[in-house]
Amino acid sequence: MYIILVYDMGEKRVGKMLKLCRRYLNWIQNSVFEGEITEVKLKELIYCAKNIMKEDYDSLIIFKNRQKKWLDKEIIGKEPNALDSFL
Repeated sequence: MYIILVYDMGEKRVGKMLKLCRRYLNWIQNSVFEGEITEVKLKELIYCAKNIMKEDYDSLIIFKNRQKKWLDKEIIGKEPNALDSFL
């Protein structure tokens, strides 16, 4: 599945969440990530995120789609972090 993940964390937890999300997804900008992920890996990511978060204060939003091809993405201005594919 293809997801877009957005988080809003307290200042003390932002760094940990950034490192966690980078292990699973591609960083787009600030607290926004995207990429292909399996259901199992997504559950693992959510489990780890819940251990970092304070659920009464922080938020994690995940937009899911079956495949990237079903998502139209339009970028206005400079793309902050272009995705490069190295083989």
